Amino acid sequence: MPDLADLAATFVDAAVLVVLMVVFVRLAGLRAFSKMSSYDFAVTVAFGSMLASAIFTEGLTLVKGAVALGSLFLVQWVFGLVRSRSQAVQGAADNRPVILMRDGVLDREALRQTRVTESEVQAKLREANALDLSKVRAVVLETTGDVSVLHGERVDPWLLENVREASAP
Repeated sequence: MPDLADLAATFVDAAVLVVLMVVFVRLAGLRAFSKMSSYDFAVTVAFGSMLASAIFTEGLTLVKGAVALGSLFLVQWVFGLVRSRSQAVQGAADNRPVILMRDGVLDREALRQTRVTESEVQAKLREANALDLSKVRAVVLETTGDVSVLHGERVDPWLLENVREASAP
């Protein structure tokens, strides 16, 4: 059983690292914990893992934990800057969204390739309050794993510009 000094040290480490993480997020900007791409999501998970490791790993000093968190934020910030300025880097780092349904018709090949089930698409359609499949213009599996449902009379082609296998209505 840990003694009181160990528990106090863990508390202090956690408090300092959480405050430091808030400072890093403020410096890095709103994108720091976004999940706009699969890369962003992976980095967010890495932050959580690194914070937990820094707090609970025996022998890992507070300074090392702070440097590790700061390094991850710096790498994310630099990579985000490069991605925003280079289509080639963005294309290499990010998956492209995929159309799962067009004009109310499931694309079974897209479902197979993305390993999404028909029942998962049905759930997303219900969640989006899509009451009439004939008005569902597109169901898109986004780069983050989220599913977007576009329904109504028409979809602006710009919304489907970078979507794989999309034929904009």
